[in-house]
Amino acid sequence: MLGGCNFVVLHPAGYVAEQQRNLVLAATGLMLLIIVPVIAFTLIFAWRYRATNEDAVYDPEWHHSTQLEVLIWTAPLMIIIALGALTWIGTHTLDPFRPLSKLDAKRDVPAGTQPLEIEAVAMDWKWLFLYPQYGIATVNEVAAPVDRPIRFKITATDVMNTFYVPTLAGMVYAMPGMQTQLHAVINREGAWEGRSAHYSGAGFSNMFFKFHGLTNDGFDQWVAKAKSSSGELSQEAYLKLEEPSEAEPARYYKSYMQGLYDRIIGMCPRPEQMCVGEMMKIDARGGASGAEAAANYDRLQYDNRMVDRGNEAPGATGPASGTGPHGQTQPQGMRPRPDMGNPDSRAKGESALPGQEKGRDVKGPDSKGQSEGGQIAPKQLNE
Repeated sequence: MLGGCNFVVLHPAGYVAEQQRNLVLAATGLMLLIIVPVIAFTLIFAWRYRATNEDAVYDPEWHHSTQLEVLIWTAPLMIIIALGALTWIGTHTLDPFRPLSKLDAKRDVPAGTQPLEIEAVAMDWKWLFLYPQYGIATVNEVAAPVDRPIRFKITATDVMNTFYVPTLAGMVYAMPGMQTQLHAVINREGAWEGRSAHYSGAGFSNMFFKFHGLTNDGFDQWVAKAKSSSGELSQEAYLKLEEPSEAEPARYYKSYMQGLYDRIIGMCPRPEQMCVGEMMKIDARGGASGAEAAANYDRLQYDNRMVDRGNEAPGATGPASGTGPHGQTQPQGMRPRPDMGNPDSRAKGESALPGQEKGRDVKGPDSKGQSEGGQIAPKQLNE
């Protein structure tokens, strides 16, 4: 019955994933030292001391056994200490921000080895990879040479996602305006699936990418393939790529805009936007006021950029868009929404509630605070 399962986490291709696999197996084994005997003795005791077994000793006055107390408390305590030690060591050894010191269990990283740097950007709903050492960029495909340390720098353009290649290393969050890191190494050739494991909207189901482990020659050929492509990731091309899209095929860019990754982290991909670093410098000087503050506010607008450009993601909700959920199933205890059954009605100003007109509140016994285009509050809140 388990023939169709792919236990990819238990078949790692990288040293970091292998250590994580071993940690899972060790923790499971330690816990089974308690779980298996407890289950076994539960069945044995239930059978031995059943009501029909007249040979079992019945002692209603029994209340204490020092030997039994020592056994019951000592075994779990030792297992907890062992699990704590494994967790402490594993937490520090497998810290994703910590550079690798080994290629595998038997080989250290050679002195002077330059890690491969990859800047990973989670978008709606695709992955952008930048290779600053080679000047190329890819979408939904990433590659690395075997036995060469990799340093991932990870961020996002919108909501939180997670960068996860199960055979390579653990899961690391990608967050807008922030950078996380992951150090890893791939130890054998192959192609594996990477993904976002954090729900991020309508296109999340297709947010996969391919990770290729290649020989040095194979990696050089892969880089040459990207450099021979006709695509250039200019600022205009990036803004187009940033628009929400699903199931994007792998593509290559022979070059990309200088400083693109820093502008993505700074949340200022467009030239008229203010970067986070500039805002922090203004705050360090005591802030701005008056006309300058108003101008800065306009330049700091980021969350509503898709709405302003007419590229609102399917199913998007406030605060940027100011719209309620688009689902076709109304939650229990809530009144029908104006756009129920027709998500496009909000754009046309249509209404499904009697007495409601565009821009006016519903006139009815339970209509306090309800207006067209907004989410209807639960009845108990209205009361």
